[in-house]
Amino acid sequence: MKNIHHYKNKDYVNNIFDNAYKNYDLMNDIMSLGSHRLWKHEFVNSIDLDLNHKIVDMASGTGDISKLVLKKNKNQNIYRIEPNFNMLNHTISKFSKFQKVINICSYAENIPLRCGTIDTYMISFGLRNFTKIDCAIDEAFRVLKSGGSFVCLEFYKVNNPLVKNFYSLYSKTIPFFGRIFNQDSKPYEYLVKSIEDFYSQNEIKNKLEKAGFKNVNFKNIFGGIASIHYAWKLND
Repeated sequence: MKNIHHYKNKDYVNNIFDNAYKNYDLMNDIMSLGSHRLWKHEFVNSIDLDLNHKIVDMASGTGDISKLVLKKNKNQNIYRIEPNFNMLNHTISKFSKFQKVINICSYAENIPLRCGTIDTYMISFGLRNFTKIDCAIDEAFRVLKSGGSFVCLEFYKVNNPLVKNFYSLYSKTIPFFGRIFNQDSKPYEYLVKSIEDFYSQNEIKNKLEKAGFKNVNFKNIFGGIASIHYAWKLND
């Protein structure tokens, strides 16, 4: 069995983000060379959203994905679910004018929503932080309606030799930038390690299929530094 994040538990991950929530967007800027903003636009634009759809923005962080969805439709019904209380509390005021945005502090492994009530489950750069990823994927499947979609944007190890060599060298400097901009290199060391230790795209594809999802596929972006997964909950 593959040993993923043997050092990781909920308290450990929460502590990491307790020390970095104010600069979380900056962390993603450093991790992605600023490209994560473009990737998130592509991510949201690739999803067919309807005004009547109920959406989960899992591991919402600073709410980047929710904000992009609300630019398309300010009346979209969104459940922003974030396990780190400080991260969620820090960003709640940004969504106070949107009546259909509900902020929930909860883990992906135990979502406080009824079965079959969600049309689209979205997650951006949060999947590799789950302590029990199989359980979290099962929960995503549970809350989705029949015909609902699971869409995930995530960092991955790079296979393209040229990009791999460049990013491997660059990743060694990421904790240094963290120490400069965040006065703490540990969150950045964790994020680099979390990518190195994470499953491959095909392994995540297999986990989604094992949970019951159909038409599972993914596409790589930026040379495979990140990928977008698509999966559907369909009746047999």
